[in-house]
Amino acid sequence: MDINYTPEERAFRDEVRAFLRDKLPAEISRKVKEHKRLGKEDMVRWMRILNDQGWMALHWPKQYGGTGWSPIQKHIFEEECAEAGTPSVLPFGVSMVAPVIIKFGTQEQKDYYLPRILNTDDWWCQGYSEPGAGSDLAGLKTRAVREGDHYIVNGQKTWTTLGQHADMIFCLVRTDPEAKKQEGISFLLIDMNTPGITVRPLITLDGEHEVNEVFFDDVKVPVENLVGEENKGWTCAKYLLTFERTGIAGVGASKAALAHLKQVAREQQVDGKPLIEEPHFLARLADVEMELMSLEMTNLRTVAAAEAGGVPGAESSFLKIMGTELRQEITDLFRRAAGPHALPFLPEELAGDFEGPYVGPEFSASVASRYFNFRKLSIFGGSNEIQKNIIAKAILGL
Repeated sequence: MDINYTPEERAFRDEVRAFLRDKLPAEISRKVKEHKRLGKEDMVRWMRILNDQGWMALHWPKQYGGTGWSPIQKHIFEEECAEAGTPSVLPFGVSMVAPVIIKFGTQEQKDYYLPRILNTDDWWCQGYSEPGAGSDLAGLKTRAVREGDHYIVNGQKTWTTLGQHADMIFCLVRTDPEAKKQEGISFLLIDMNTPGITVRPLITLDGEHEVNEVFFDDVKVPVENLVGEENKGWTCAKYLLTFERTGIAGVGASKAALAHLKQVAREQQVDGKPLIEEPHFLARLADVEMELMSLEMTNLRTVAAAEAGGVPGAESSFLKIMGTELRQEITDLFRRAAGPHALPFLPEELAGDFEGPYVGPEFSASVASRYFNFRKLSIFGGSNEIQKNIIAKAILGL
């Protein structure tokens, strides 16, 4: 979608493009555009480049190190980053726990954690889901019992993304087992190096080690690591999830992927004609483009509504549903474009230093991996079925 930018906004876009041209390491951009595996060092390196520029925390208040950008400026930045092939900013610190600390944390917590998040001194992960508490997150059973100036934590978290790299984890724990499900839950910040924490890998369908199980066995957590009030952590949890769901929409990434898909469809031949001229494929492509235009405008409205320090409401559920389904549809169309070349999947092709021949056209090297990996998008961050329930209750009053 073409947006009629003002001269000031076009000047800002030029500034972003110049920054990306000068500061984005070519080898990192190449990995992103070729869908290669990014290492922790790649992601940390890019986030520190952003922080040096003062562009790390797009949505934070300026007083804490945020950019102070307008919604349009944030949109421009995210779109230009997607097109240039930057790594995604790891959301768990800057986009998830940081807003909670800013909203509910003590001054001491803000002074200590926020600068460390900006500089990527701490790699954060999320301790929400449990084996029996996924979509029904309030059913969590991980316990935290207060003993003097510490909580003693026991339990298990699962699907912990990139937890193998993490220094810190923010956790929902049950501090009052007699209370109702949404009550009696607290929000704790836990050092991953604390004795009693065990991280075990979960290898996903695409062969990647992205998620983990995390076990807590008599883990001692200082009371000052409690964010907000004891037994009021569900308020923090809901606040955080609205930011997570808004981010999952991935408008910039979808626009970049769609542009690449169109290029591929023009090059691939079906019965002697470009794939993009095949009626069924073209119809699906047109549906995706129209839905993406609608998502972009909805996303802009949502960000604008939260500009005055608020938080996205139930509309973040719209963004989560629309954004994840679009990203899945795009990967499915890539699979269609790759044809039989999408069938083989060699994990070593995703390595950043892989120099061997690809199986099939170069663009298809990671099609199977992305297709399988993106199946999760409609589940994590609150399954799309749960998001429809939220919309029904909060917006439709059902």
